[in-house]
Amino acid sequence: MTNHDDVATSLEQLLESLIKMVGRANKNNDNLQKKINQMNENMDSLQMRISQLEWIMKGQLKERDGSPIRTYPTHHHTHTPSEIHDHISHF
Repeated sequence: MTNHDDVATSLEQLLESLIKMVGRANKNNDNLQKKINQMNENMDSLQMRISQLEWIMKGQLKERDGSPIRTYPTHHHTHTPSEIHDHISHF
């Protein structure tokens, strides 16, 4: 009978261990699901911000294209500092 009691005790301990493992796995799963939900909310928020920026940029482009005032690029002079100094000192 002692052998049956040892087997029963071992099986009981194994069952308790398995129950604890399943409990920890469920807890980890819940934590992961919460993190996934939070990341999805962050992604939705970022997507909304991107859409807002796109809308603003399109509006600014329409304003610029419809404006009668145009800005043209200016010619950039490539004078060295010494050339600028010489030019200023002649005045």
